Amino acid sequence: MTRDEFREALLAVMDQKEHWAWPSFTNGRVAKDKLHIHLEQEYAVFVRDFPVLVGRAYVQCPIASVRRELAENLFEEETGGLHAGKPHPELFLEYPKGLGFDLKRFENVKLLPAAQRYRDLLDDATQKRGWGAAAAVVTVFIEGNSHERELFDPKFKPSPPPPLAEHPLAKHYGLPLESLALTKAHRGVEGDHRLAAWRVMLDHVPAADHELVVRSMKEALTAWLAYRDEVAAHCGLTR
Repeated sequence: MTRDEFREALLAVMDQKEHWAWPSFTNGRVAKDKLHIHLEQEYAVFVRDFPVLVGRAYVQCPIASVRRELAENLFEEETGGLHAGKPHPELFLEYPKGLGFDLKRFENVKLLPAAQRYRDLLDDATQKRGWGAAAAVVTVFIEGNSHERELFDPKFKPSPPPPLAEHPLAKHYGLPLESLALTKAHRGVEGDHRLAAWRVMLDHVPAADHELVVRSMKEALTAWLAYRDEVAAHCGLTR
């Protein structure tokens, strides 16, 4: 697999990282008393342990320049020391706190079956398939979205993000703007993290590992879609 073929294979996976139910969350059609399901599952399936997932890629990688990229990501996620001021998992909990949800629910979340399968896949990919698959699943798949192709399109001119007041949780559910610290932090690091993730993939993952990395990404997509289907159903959504 050539470098261009590898990039295209990864982008083809990310093109599909969209879910039919997401507009219902962003347009306020999900009942507020169901939002806690989405937030609890997101927190337990990857947000709480995201620094650990990044760390697994870091400790397996033999390439110093890649470790430095991963270390910067890990430092920000674990401490907030570059932008956020607090660990990102802690900032995530400002969402349910600001919405008036009981934070004790987040101390011992029971993952739904498809959520558990997705988490099992994340654990397998970050522990048993080498650093390339670990970095791909964590920094490209989890942190990325269906617009990754725009990073490589010279005609694409990114527009400024909308005001925080337009964030769905603020606009439709009354979340105080001060509870959007994680959103602000993500905006501060998003561009650099996206480009760094793709540099690592395309410049450093050995060609011999390309097929395993692509397969891991495809498996992550399949598990994620099933997980999001399950969350949507528990939030009362149907196609």
